[in-house]
Amino acid sequence: MAGRLTTHVLDTARGKPAAGVRIALYRVSGGAHHKIAETVTNADGRTDAPMLTGEGFTTGTYELVFSAGDYLRATGQAGEGVLFLDEIPIRFGVPDAGQHYHVPLLISPFAYSTYRGS
Repeated sequence: MAGRLTTHVLDTARGKPAAGVRIALYRVSGGAHHKIAETVTNADGRTDAPMLTGEGFTTGTYELVFSAGDYLRATGQAGEGVLFLDEIPIRFGVPDAGQHYHVPLLISPFAYSTYRGS
């Protein structure tokens, strides 16, 4: 099976999937960011398709940027002022493009965490 990149977002403050979170994927090379994909999470907090798969998924450095602030405002967990968490970037490396990399995000208005899932 070809390698692929997937993600999902869980709202730990509300105890449910985070629907409607915009996610952008960048390839990072030599300090430059090149946007290669963008999507929005579905009702299950997941993307409808992998963020990246096939020949486009190569070894290297990537960055997922989650628009958490927009989501937190839309769900009434944050106001219109300056947010503690707004755009959340997660930079990670892919040493073997033949594997499945799952990079989830767990969010609340004042904290987030991630891990390499399965």
